[in-house]
Amino acid sequence: MGDSTWVSTSMPYLTPREQGQPDAWGVEAAARGGKGSQRIVQAGEVPAPEEVAALLDVPVGETVVVRRRIIQLDDEPCELTDTYYPARVARGTPLARKGKIPGGAVTLLAELGHIGRRVCEDVTARLPSAEERDALQLAPDAPVLTLSRVTLDGEDRPIQVDMMVMPAHRQRLRYEMRIG
Repeated sequence: MGDSTWVSTSMPYLTPREQGQPDAWGVEAAARGGKGSQRIVQAGEVPAPEEVAALLDVPVGETVVVRRRIIQLDDEPCELTDTYYPARVARGTPLARKGKIPGGAVTLLAELGHIGRRVCEDVTARLPSAEERDALQLAPDAPVLTLSRVTLDGEDRPIQVDMMVMPAHRQRLRYEMRIG
């Protein structure tokens, strides 16, 4: 992978996969000549942190389901992603367990009747915490981009929140919008 800057778009990660298709990250990495993988470091029920609670429209501390992952490119960490779901959506499903989900979480959500219809994303830059710096193998002064994404269903109910941390020097986020 010659260019060290990764150009990423959100749409493949918001669209359910067809039966038997690999997850969006694996496909995106392979298209660029790399191997995309992820390591799930935690899955299960947790109290909703303040920012997540606001995005999921639940009280702070209400039980939600989280999947914490280290996203890897060619076996090197390139992103930290915590994905949160309301308990009403994810409790008792594979989303609450550490195992890999065939086709990815968005595909499972669609199979469960939760289809994203609207997405809101916010991107900011900051210095990483010590834990983030270690996990992403960054220099002490290397900034990160944070992307928070909330996916809402057809009734504007939040069904998923993604909180991502990425090395800023290796990322370019591309947004394409169609109007009308």
